[in-house]
Amino acid sequence: MLDICLLGTGGMMPLPHRWLTSLMARYNGTSILIDCGEGTQIAMKEKGWSPRPIDVICFTHFHADHISGLPGMLLTMGNAERTEPLLLVGPRGLTKVVQSLRVIAPELPFEIRCFELSEPEQTLPFEGFRIEAYRVNHNVVCYGYSIVIDRIGRFDVTRAMEAGIPRNYWSRLQKGEIIETEEGTFTPDMVLGAPRKGLKVTYCTDTRPTESIVRNAEGADLFICEGMYGEPEKLQKAKEYKHMTFYEAAGLAKRAGVKEMWLTHYSPSLIRPEDYMKEVRKIFPNAIAAKDGRSVDLLFEEE
Repeated sequence: MLDICLLGTGGMMPLPHRWLTSLMARYNGTSILIDCGEGTQIAMKEKGWSPRPIDVICFTHFHADHISGLPGMLLTMGNAERTEPLLLVGPRGLTKVVQSLRVIAPELPFEIRCFELSEPEQTLPFEGFRIEAYRVNHNVVCYGYSIVIDRIGRFDVTRAMEAGIPRNYWSRLQKGEIIETEEGTFTPDMVLGAPRKGLKVTYCTDTRPTESIVRNAEGADLFICEGMYGEPEKLQKAKEYKHMTFYEAAGLAKRAGVKEMWLTHYSPSLIRPEDYMKEVRKIFPNAIAAKDGRSVDLLFEEE
């Protein structure tokens, strides 16, 4: 099960009724935060989730509404007596930006490790899942992220027994290990069926529509995408400031064949996003104008 919570849905500045855009995901004991603008901690508290177990924080880019909440988040983690290392991921320059922000959070009881993205697309492997980063098109270097959980095929006891594979090797083969013994070499494909459908969540904000978004969001169970403007007449403004309209986001969702799309990162002037959704759903029916705290538990499909 992959737990997803869109902590906030605002762009540019936090509002009394809308925190800045931030996503939190939890899977198999690991917690991931994408973006950490001002107010992210409050949004997390309102949801009832804790920052202490966060293992990875990914930053799309270094505009204040996506990273200014980091010093306070680090201090909160330190005050909770965290000792485990924290991994930060983001575009080139991340180390310098974090060092600057840490002027007001200099002493922490845990190590901070920075990984700077340098390629148009990069994959970071973790235990049981991976994070895929991909470049998008904003007025500064900006990345989107996918959280991907692959799922191996079912273990076939009959095949394992027919192949004469000792039982003490079964769990290792199920984990993908190749085992070489005097009796021969045993490989996972000897005991596993075809890979089953996994889970995928794709997130992007602060960008014009790009082919990289379509490619990386392809087949996602959930696509969380910037919708800065719902007003059709603001298309030119979206182009000028390298943002997206609701309708452009819906077009990406349709092309990528995602199951569901949540809009986020609304302009402060956009008071009622739902007012524009009728036209958006003509493009992509399973589109939702997300509100702060919207969450879902994504489950593996059962055969």
